[in-house]
Amino acid sequence: MFETFFTGLQSDLLLSLWAAVVCAGFRCLFIALYGPKESKRNWARLRGCFRYGFWWGMDFNAYVFLLGMILVSIPASLLPGYQVVSAEVRTGLFMLYLTVIYLASWANMIFYYHFHDIFNSLVRLGGNADKKNFADIFFNQNHGGWILAGFIPYAVVMGWVSYAICQLPKLGYVSVQPVWMQYALNTVVFVMAVLLFYWLRYGGTFEHRKKPEWDEVPVDVKKDEFLGKMTLDALVALKLAWRNGICESLQHTEEESREIMATILPPTTDWLAPLECFKRQANGAKINKPRKIFFLFAESHGQAPFDYIYQKLNLMEASQKFRKNEHTVAINNFLPGGMVSAPSLASLLSGIYDTGLELNENRSFWQGYLPVSLPVQLRKLGYRTEFWYGGGLNWGSLEHFVPAVGFDVAHGGPDICAKDAPSTWLGVYDHLFLDAAAKRIEAGNPEDYEFHFLYTTSNHGPYNMPYDEYGADLERIMPEAPAALKRDKRESRKMQGIWYTDQALCAFIERMQKKYPDALFIVTGDHTTGLIPYQFGVTDREEPTLREQVLTSFAMYHRELTPEMLAGNTIGGHLNILPTIIELIAPQGHEYYSLFPALTEHIDHVVTPYCYLTEEMVGDYRSNVCQSLKVSKEKLPLEHQVVYMDERDAYCEVSGYFVKHPELLLMKKELIDSLPN
Repeated sequence: MFETFFTGLQSDLLLSLWAAVVCAGFRCLFIALYGPKESKRNWARLRGCFRYGFWWGMDFNAYVFLLGMILVSIPASLLPGYQVVSAEVRTGLFMLYLTVIYLASWANMIFYYHFHDIFNSLVRLGGNADKKNFADIFFNQNHGGWILAGFIPYAVVMGWVSYAICQLPKLGYVSVQPVWMQYALNTVVFVMAVLLFYWLRYGGTFEHRKKPEWDEVPVDVKKDEFLGKMTLDALVALKLAWRNGICESLQHTEEESREIMATILPPTTDWLAPLECFKRQANGAKINKPRKIFFLFAESHGQAPFDYIYQKLNLMEASQKFRKNEHTVAINNFLPGGMVSAPSLASLLSGIYDTGLELNENRSFWQGYLPVSLPVQLRKLGYRTEFWYGGGLNWGSLEHFVPAVGFDVAHGGPDICAKDAPSTWLGVYDHLFLDAAAKRIEAGNPEDYEFHFLYTTSNHGPYNMPYDEYGADLERIMPEAPAALKRDKRESRKMQGIWYTDQALCAFIERMQKKYPDALFIVTGDHTTGLIPYQFGVTDREEPTLREQVLTSFAMYHRELTPEMLAGNTIGGHLNILPTIIELIAPQGHEYYSLFPALTEHIDHVVTPYCYLTEEMVGDYRSNVCQSLKVSKEKLPLEHQVVYMDERDAYCEVSGYFVKHPELLLMKKELIDSLPN
């Protein structure tokens, strides 16, 4: 009985591998039809593309093995009559899957033909499209008749090969004595079969975080825009596109979009240049123009650890010292542009909210920029702009997005640090990355005007760095913290990681302050995360308040900066930072673009696609609740209401408008031509 199962299991495994070969064949066809010449001729990248594509494709192909085992191999070992037709049943089921691969692969190629991209969130629009128009395009523009006819020879060949695979000689099964050892061996084989499925499903690993995904595509392969996309089989691309969904603004007609944006745009708006409505004039510099501006964008640097009720944790020891300087101004109620890293970064750099559109992954935004772009506007003030990231620039397609959004140069941590520099799965350890960046910055001309955007990575799970080696002694750092917290290995390492990242940030700041005493510093987080160990009784409640869930940190320093310059503001957001920098340093009358006002004028509310702030409340559009901004040890009541919805929808619509109209993006040549001589 078990020998039959073992034989069938081998057929299931071979068919799952044959499915991967078929997917590779469609990848070859895709590259042959649409690949640029330079992509087709780069054999090293092609090998990397097919190797990574094989493992990523097992995300689906591994289920051929699992379902074959469940639906055929197991019942065939129990039912002799079923065993007789098991090859035919297995082949028939497998052909259903190959049919799906055929249709999905051709649909993916047709999608690329029309949108110059593999399946993305736009596929959801198909449900609202004119089906007759679809059919017309399919048959008359994309040779749909030939594609459908091609299924016949495809099915014949695939069916013959698949059945032949089932008939191949298989390894015999081992028979042992006594009987209990045979049962033990059978159990081990069955368990190993289940583990093999998981190993294949996760791309040749049992670690979920190492499972193939877009951010992990080999750097060299991802440098080629086309081959980077070709690592995704059609079904994988479709899964990602469907999971990511689509921004509601992309489904609106032009008339609907303009009506929604009327909340923030006048009726006289020029729809070929709608951002002209957001052109502003600087009121005149408040500080001497610094030669260096340092923007530190720290992974998960949230506001909650700064609140007085958590002072005994001392997690922000270095930043608290930085904030005590009379020329450091902090705002304790600050909203990020996005709730996770990529949209937060994309929003801040592009000057419009990402709204789940994945602007950094959008090919149009790899080719052009908007006038509200942060680096573009600092370049117009005479600054050379450099982007520094602790991880590889293949993450989030930064190697494409960052130059397009206006930066002169981009550096990845693995590129500027020693080859053997220790790193987390996200990037090089913060203190090593920042030290390498500092050395390169210091090697430049101190008289040059430079803007440096530095994005760190270390404050992130699984928090497995050797923190003890870097001075993270919790007995010294938080002597008043609960003993149970310091005994808990997992949570204590997290506390060490948060403290370590803050130390690395502020060590860099102190170093640059000594080297460039007139420099301007901006420190904020990309978003926040679960930074407070509520379960250990650090406060009177066991869950975070809404402000602790969503607020990031924010502080600015310049030797001439005073609190009065930020108009006594107690709230702000990421997209208020750029206009603030310009209002602090730009001459009177200097023209710039910003959707939002500077913090140098009074701000009574802040709106993002996800949340809003008033001077008393914080609200969450995702759950339609709001709560007091009060820092409280006790639990605060939630109110089920939201405000500023029309404004929020309008800003989301602006983002969707430019995604639908990539022709309105400006090219880099236009930026260069617009710079002062």
